[in-house]
Amino acid sequence: MMAIRAAAGSSGTWDWDIPGERLYLDARFSELCGVDPEAGLAGVSTDVFFRAIHREDRARIRIAVAGIIGGAELFSKEFRVVTANGAVLWMHGRGQSEQDADEQPVRFTGLLVDVTDRKRTEERLRIAQSAGGVGTFEHSDGFATMAVSDEFCRVLGLHPAPALPVQTVNAVMIPGEAPLIPSYLPADGNSGLEAEFRILRADDGAERWIARRGEVVRDGAGYRLIGVIYDVTKSKNLEAQLRDLNDTLEARVEAEVVERHQAQESLRQAQKMEAVGHLTGGIAHDFNNLLMIIMGNIDTVRRRIDASHDPRLRRALDNAMKGAESAAALTQRLLVFSRQQPLDSRVIDVTRLLAGMSDLLTRSITEAISIQVSGTPDLWRVEADAHQLENAILNLAVNARDAMEGSGALTIAARNVTVDGSGLKALEPGEYVAISVTDTGSGMSAETIDKVFDPFFTTKDVGKGTGLGLSMVYGFAQQSLGGVDIVSAVGEGTTVTLYLPRAVGEHVEVAQSTGAAVPMGSESEAILVVEDNDDVRAYTVGVLRELGYRVIEAHDGATGLRLLEKQNCDIQLLLTDVVMPEMSGPALAEAARHLQPELKVLYNSGYTRDAIMRDGKLEAGVDLIAKPFTFASLAAKVRELLDR
Repeated sequence: MMAIRAAAGSSGTWDWDIPGERLYLDARFSELCGVDPEAGLAGVSTDVFFRAIHREDRARIRIAVAGIIGGAELFSKEFRVVTANGAVLWMHGRGQSEQDADEQPVRFTGLLVDVTDRKRTEERLRIAQSAGGVGTFEHSDGFATMAVSDEFCRVLGLHPAPALPVQTVNAVMIPGEAPLIPSYLPADGNSGLEAEFRILRADDGAERWIARRGEVVRDGAGYRLIGVIYDVTKSKNLEAQLRDLNDTLEARVEAEVVERHQAQESLRQAQKMEAVGHLTGGIAHDFNNLLMIIMGNIDTVRRRIDASHDPRLRRALDNAMKGAESAAALTQRLLVFSRQQPLDSRVIDVTRLLAGMSDLLTRSITEAISIQVSGTPDLWRVEADAHQLENAILNLAVNARDAMEGSGALTIAARNVTVDGSGLKALEPGEYVAISVTDTGSGMSAETIDKVFDPFFTTKDVGKGTGLGLSMVYGFAQQSLGGVDIVSAVGEGTTVTLYLPRAVGEHVEVAQSTGAAVPMGSESEAILVVEDNDDVRAYTVGVLRELGYRVIEAHDGATGLRLLEKQNCDIQLLLTDVVMPEMSGPALAEAARHLQPELKVLYNSGYTRDAIMRDGKLEAGVDLIAKPFTFASLAAKVRELLDR
């Protein structure tokens, strides 16, 4: 009889009779090994255990098992197993030996826990690091080559490879710069690797600044260098600008350095946004895919339950959707702050936009607060993303409401402003529309104003604010080539002013109203869906088929291109993810239009990685639906493109 029982969450248990060289398996372990369950319970050869292990991990596990047989008590290893149907799974094997009176091992019992999902999450994290532009390296003292990541090679402009000669890496340094990988380190040297270098990229010869961070790990008489590199050219350029500004302002330090403070603040904000951008960009793609799966399936269930179901089920689904939507909004705010949210800029009549927000503002602000919205008759038009502008104004209004603690006066006013370069707005000279939100609340100290745009900084109680509202407004203004200014004093209220550049054109885009009915498709309309995430693709395809379209699906760009060739130009719309391995969405769209010039393309993504943006805005003629999208929003966007 086996000495251990299957534990919750385990994928199999074993009992190894060491003297008898027999292995007893439960039904789940037998299934993994392709062994008849009755035979597994009766006992099989110990070779069955090793045959189930992936050949690349087999030698390592043999050594670990040899340690158990040699007297070790505990076994804890992660390794891959190949199931009878050829699937590769990651397992965490945990076990222990039992010894006789002479302290000789006689039994080795344990269980397997499936950790495949965690291992795949770790792989997604590696991809996220690559998306964030961070390259990793490891070099051992005395070796002529070093292990590197693909992103390391891309930062230096080298062809991606798992290993590179140290000489090749150091060859990209500008003459006179210290080597990226030093040939010698003194035994009592610093254990850190923090440094910044100038390089000439190997592919295009561009001069760039890169930062190196890491550690020196001492191994006896030798050492290993383990660290990362990433591009810091933008920060270095800002530092150079700051130095130039300091040189020209020396004679005017007493009268002016308010300007110096602003230059330092701009540098600090730029560095913070660069850091958040690396983090946000790396996780947004995977995180929005996960939210897409969660929200999509919740939406599907909600649409398929009727009034006969338990109302508690509907409430539970509604609460789950609210939580997922909050998570999606948090990710979007991070992207807006780091200026990586694609903006759909149009010419906007600000007076009309403010008038259209009246009902929304009234619902969001308590009745004890009076609201006044005003604009000048000759107010200039601006070029911006209308949806993001509404979000920015609403964020400022809600912050003002909270600062007044239940009662007061809120004023939203817009006016024309000409900046000549001598003001305190840190704006480029030109014509702007200034949208000011003024409250009669508690006001802010100078110390608070210095931190108010920091991501996650908030003066509200725990659970009452994310600290991303003003950060999002700042990021939106910067990405729109404008700016934000705050005037406040403790006890005297606050005025936050958003500056947006005047639009050159006169045409005003008016949002088209849509009816409540979901627009349907037909079998005569074919859509090719290309998405590398299996679960996201399954949901998207399911929605489109439910809407009545004929759908063809592919898991990568190359497969999608082959399917398009087979369909003989019978596809009306390509719906593709933007960031995919090997062939990106834009590359696929370009190749597809060579085959079918009239093909319409709709991109979907949670993080575009500048692939379809120019200067922070969507390129002309590009259509995008951001993840996570809903059944209704996908239906409307697809119908809009097909009818265009």
